[in-house]
Amino acid sequence: MTRIIADISISLDGCVTGPDPGPGNGLGTGGEALHTWAFSDDPEERRIVRETTARSGAVVLGRRLFDLVDGPGGWDDTVGYGAAEVGRPPFVVVTASPPESVRLTNLDWTFVTTGLPDAVTAARERAEAASADRGRDLDVVLMGGGALIGSALDAGLVEMLSLHLAPVVLGSGTPLFTGRTQHTFVRRSANPTPNATHLLYELLRRTRSSTNTPPRTAC
Repeated sequence: MTRIIADISISLDGCVTGPDPGPGNGLGTGGEALHTWAFSDDPEERRIVRETTARSGAVVLGRRLFDLVDGPGGWDDTVGYGAAEVGRPPFVVVTASPPESVRLTNLDWTFVTTGLPDAVTAARERAEAASADRGRDLDVVLMGGGALIGSALDAGLVEMLSLHLAPVVLGSGTPLFTGRTQHTFVRRSANPTPNATHLLYELLRRTRSSTNTPPRTAC
């Protein structure tokens, strides 16, 4: 069965970027440390990357993240989702309007302009079609950015949450959890590796916080 999995690296203080993220500094100052595990030569960390890629039937990302990965200095044959693995999944981008051009024309891009729920629906259809073709279950992966995953959690679109907890404290940056919604999870697995602890949670329920609760805007 196709699952909707939010998958993201996070610091010990709840940040998914370092401070001052932006063009040319997409992960913020010091944010590269969040993803050390993904570029490691450690056999267990390579296995996690390989198996996550292999189970990805479609990947959802926001427009800001797309602009970073498609821009100069973004993804290439050696860096990016599924790089150095066999095959890459289709990508679904949530955006107000499609880009005028795409640099990474070797990847399968779909641009959805009608909101995050429609993007997740489109990705599920792609993943289910790929599952039928391959004869095994494939998932929809929400890869970010943090605002997209936070919005998906608040909207009840996420079934599983996969966190790669890096052993760093960034001090400030982009928070994953904004405080708008309370979530109850049950942990399904925990796998410590040299550069992160990989945690998989199933979402049991969510509760909207009081409308008077100000959103958390920084870690």
